[in-house]
Amino acid sequence: QVQLVESGGGLVQAGGSLRLSCAAAGRTFSTYVIGWFRQAPGKEREFVARISWSGSTYYADAVKGRFTIPRDNARGTVYLQMNSLKPEDTAVYYCAADPKARLGESASVYDYWGQGTQVTVSS
Repeated sequence: QVQLVESGGGLVQAGGSLRLSCAAAGRTFSTYVIGWFRQAPGKEREFVARISWSGSTYYADAVKGRFTIPRDNARGTVYLQMNSLKPEDTAVYYCAADPKARLGESASVYDYWGQGTQVTVSS
């Protein structure tokens, strides 16, 4: 069993930056694919980015060039560095773990989820 805990959300002005953290508790997740998703009010949960155990990354078009997903396996932590934030990035952000390394963008391939952290970008 893997427990994921997100932190780092908050309120920021458009154009600003935030760094979210996803820490694993209870078991190492160094071999897992870790994904970030977000869900805005009234919208479905959407894929943001993912990183494999080897460091291979993939980003949604909406965040490409603005967000990065560095990983520190020694600390059991994956980050989401968000730059040039826009009001449309406002959402609850979730990290998720896929122990089978399916490298997917669908929420259904991720078995473990954190509780989410709110990000609000003001215009």
